[in-house]
Amino acid sequence: MSGIKKAFVLAGGHGTRLRPFTYEIPKPLLPVKGRPVLEYNLENLKVYGVEEVVLGVGYKADLIREYFGDGSKLGLKVDYSLEEEPLGTAGALKLAESFFDSAFFMCNGDEVKDINYSLMQELHEKNRATATLALVEVENAAEFGSVETEGDRIVAFREKEGIKKPGVVSAGAYVLEKNIFEFIPAGKKFSIEKDVFPVIAREKKLFGCRMATQFFPADNPERYEKAIMEWKGITGGDK
Repeated sequence: MSGIKKAFVLAGGHGTRLRPFTYEIPKPLLPVKGRPVLEYNLENLKVYGVEEVVLGVGYKADLIREYFGDGSKLGLKVDYSLEEEPLGTAGALKLAESFFDSAFFMCNGDEVKDINYSLMQELHEKNRATATLALVEVENAAEFGSVETEGDRIVAFREKEGIKKPGVVSAGAYVLEKNIFEFIPAGKKFSIEKDVFPVIAREKKLFGCRMATQFFPADNPERYEKAIMEWKGITGGDK
């Protein structure tokens, strides 16, 4: 298994549910234990051999550029792909297509999480997948929408429901093949979760890697507070 060296990280959201904090600070720069949420994601990727990261930026992109620069202070090469207008998670990825010529990692930059990317890549290559998602069990899957699997293969996604129950959800981290871009139209607002992954699932090329990991979305005040209180830092994402 040759290590994946590049990653795309989504960091362009407006963070409307975290106002008033995000009027002045973009969501990926909000601090948890004294460091920006986005920085933990880059550290996590670096642990597993990533050398180059492309940040998909939009809202208050200048502040993110100012903080991370060329990435040298983190021991990474950081590039930027700027959305002039919101294009969704897949649209933002499509905009950065020219940066990637082989398999790569992708993740959300507004969650604090501790992912074992090597474990994901191993499963991805074993199954000859187009995309492999990090999956985690949560106490209330109704908040996120759950993922249904048959063995390692993802067969369906369930929308958010009102009934509180445990379940398996996507942890916002993926291994993607270069041909992922064939599933995304250029210049359109498109969601990787709602528009791309279900298509790949129907082609039986979408897989999930379950791991017992720290996973703290920080997209509303309650979740952000939980992340601040419970996050333990990057440990290596043990299964």
